[in-house]
Amino acid sequence: MPQDFFRRAAWRGYLLAIFAWAVAFGVRYGLAHWFPPGFPYLTFFPAVVLVAYYAGLRPAVLTATLSGLTAWWFWIGPPGFDLAVATLVALGFYIFVAAVDIFFIVGMDGASRRLAREVERNAALAESRDILLREVQHRVSNNIQVVSALLSLEARAAADPGARKALADASTRTALVASIQRSLADAEQQATAFEDLARTIVDDALAAAARDDVVVSISSGEVALSAEEATPVVLIMLECVNNALEHAFPDRPGRITIELCDHGEIRTLVIADDGVGVSEAASAEPGSLGLRIIKALARQLGGQWSLRSADTGACARLSWPSAAASRRT
Repeated sequence: MPQDFFRRAAWRGYLLAIFAWAVAFGVRYGLAHWFPPGFPYLTFFPAVVLVAYYAGLRPAVLTATLSGLTAWWFWIGPPGFDLAVATLVALGFYIFVAAVDIFFIVGMDGASRRLAREVERNAALAESRDILLREVQHRVSNNIQVVSALLSLEARAAADPGARKALADASTRTALVASIQRSLADAEQQATAFEDLARTIVDDALAAAARDDVVVSISSGEVALSAEEATPVVLIMLECVNNALEHAFPDRPGRITIELCDHGEIRTLVIADDGVGVSEAASAEPGSLGLRIIKALARQLGGQWSLRSADTGACARLSWPSAAASRRT
């Protein structure tokens, strides 16, 4: 039976108080010959405790009063309301114990109810905050998407081929940021599986470049990216993939391998291809916008990025401290 059943209507609480007193009196009266002298309240204290817990203060006081009067009449001193000193001392002891029981039970019950209301209020506030945060994230991603669309329109209207390409690249990058932000909002700020996010981005890059002759393999195990890591890591990965699609396989099919490893405090992203390779001068080219973007994002992560030739093709490596390690420092 719910605890509030006897509290929602006052008459239920008082009915419980009278019923509990009657049961306690019946049990005490029926077992009077079995009880040794000196236990006039033995069955009444449990009745007071139960009524205080289920019905509250006033019904408990009613039960305690009826119980005290009954014990005084029948089992304290001679029958009737005896006023001897010993009887009054026994009554005082009963009043003290009953008052302490009622005080603590009603007090703890009130404290637990206030705590429950506070927990419910905090839960409602947390839910409202999460809803507001997701709404803000969706609005941010939508605004970024609008910027991407405007850049795309400007790219189409630009007469200069260089300006057209720069605007198209900027439109693609801002669209990617919007896509990542929307994915993070859908994940409700939880860690995002890198492999799922990377596969979607890479498939879009292959389709945009019209390179169905390039195979991209992605492996990350169970590694997931935090909200702080996802945007810069995926942007760096896309820059490396687009660079490989543009320069590594000019006239032939190819293969790109993307691997994300978690070594505890350090995470490493490796993008390797079997293309024509890269020279040291090209990897350090100061005028390359893509390289400047990659290095800026690597600094944002507090990590290091490098690009060098491998036995077959080129290999880009990004290393950065994991989110947990960054929080500890």
